[in-house]
Amino acid sequence: MASTGTPATVALSGAGIRFIPHVYAHDPAVTNFGLEAASALGLDPDRVFKTLLADVDGRLVVGIVPVTSKLDLKALAAAVGGKKAAMADAAVAERKTGYVVGGISPVGQKNRHTTVIDETAELFETVFVSGGRRGFDIELAPADLIAVTSARVADIAR
Repeated sequence: MASTGTPATVALSGAGIRFIPHVYAHDPAVTNFGLEAASALGLDPDRVFKTLLADVDGRLVVGIVPVTSKLDLKALAAAVGGKKAAMADAAVAERKTGYVVGGISPVGQKNRHTTVIDETAELFETVFVSGGRRGFDIELAPADLIAVTSARVADIAR
């Protein structure tokens, strides 16, 4: 199956976490990857989450928020006991996660980072996150996503 073999799917399988792979045709002209996934898969976009990296007081932190929202950097910093946050440079995000922008999964990253997921994820039976490449999402229970990433849950979306 084309959806197997990413670091994300390998990590989930290794952890015994049930997930459903969803492959769709990515349009290279599209830059809003999360909304593209929601549209292509016929999903409520509030169930589709994007993975973003921020620099919080000199350390990288992963923020996972619905694709319909923006990451509240101040709230992210507060959630991890930090003072100031800024979005990480795309090249740094790619190097530290092992994924390309638009395909950064919160699971199976090259380097493990403190992770915070927006509290709205818990409103759904399952959520969708990148499976590790553009055109590939994975569906899993929010509790499993929280467990596999050791995420904190906080109000970090605006």
